[in-house]
Amino acid sequence: MKILKIVLGIVFLIFSYFQTNDPDASIWIFIYSIAALACYMSLRDLWPSWVFYVLAAGYVVGAILQWPPEFEGVFWGETQMRSLNIELARESLGLGICAIGMAFLGRWG
Repeated sequence: MKILKIVLGIVFLIFSYFQTNDPDASIWIFIYSIAALACYMSLRDLWPSWVFYVLAAGYVVGAILQWPPEFEGVFWGETQMRSLNIELARESLGLGICAIGMAFLGRWG
């Protein structure tokens, strides 16, 4: 279980790093850094499980609010953003991954 928490934390740190060229980088680096911090806190048993559930709920709400008005996919093979809907879908997907991670930490952390 510890290895899975470490891997999850590293994934969120990598997500943070990939946001450095984003126009709103500070927001997304903060969002993913909070998820990485939560992995560390779970690894050290410093937060109770309800904190992870609250974070998961916040990430779910964010993912729903970030969902694009018209889904055009995420276009994995391309690094450029061809439309705002693609960028919103990618951001919503990232928040969804964070929500799943936090729910995992709450349940098995």
